[in-house]
Amino acid sequence: MLAKRIIPCLDVRNGRTVKGVNFVNIRDAGDAVELGAAYSREGADELVFLDITASHEGRKTFAELVKKIARHINIPFTVGGGINELRDVAELLAAGADKVSVNSAALRRPELIDEIAKNFGNQVVTCAVDAKLEHNRWTCYLNGGRIPTGRDLFSWAKEAENRGAGEILFTSMNHDGVKQGFACDALAQLSQSLGIPVIASGGAGDMQHFEEAFTKGKADAALAASLFHFKELEISALKKYLAEKGIAVRI
Repeated sequence: MLAKRIIPCLDVRNGRTVKGVNFVNIRDAGDAVELGAAYSREGADELVFLDITASHEGRKTFAELVKKIARHINIPFTVGGGINELRDVAELLAAGADKVSVNSAALRRPELIDEIAKNFGNQVVTCAVDAKLEHNRWTCYLNGGRIPTGRDLFSWAKEAENRGAGEILFTSMNHDGVKQGFACDALAQLSQSLGIPVIASGGAGDMQHFEEAFTKGKADAALAASLFHFKELEISALKKYLAEKGIAVRI
């Protein structure tokens, strides 16, 4: 059985880690380099770094900040935000990223997934999807949850897989920052319909929520931000809890 992954997420704006609720009400959560180094020491399985305003502001992710974080960690590192072409991917991989996360640009031009997978390998491509449950339908959003696309979560995730995405990072906008649990029903549907790993994001509030993401939601990994940033939950304690519940994790 493959071990389930625990992944802290650094949402970065202007070089600082920030966190919001339902994608708004943003507050400062600390220095990105220091947090990344701390998570690497504390036993995180991977680290995700998202430049949350890059796509909205029409600029590239800060490669220099990626380099600084990469120098202080020894775990797989995914970087996203403002990635629109192969040159962006090459620059971030050269800066120390192991994978790139594409979201808005891939929805606008799905061929980007094919191009990255063909040139760098499927394992490099994480397709991030921000979706909101509206009128009993999960709709994908662009630009950090600002623009609805009309695209259905499940059909888009399947297309991303078919184009070469190595994993899907699904964030429920309804659950983001609310700490009432992950969107387990949607996660389970994604996990059962796809042949690639699914990362749960949005809603972590306690250890049981992670357990439910792995059992009810069938997720392969679970991502959280403020819960870790503000020391409400220690990664080592979480992994011990999950192991005691019979869930395979790397201790």
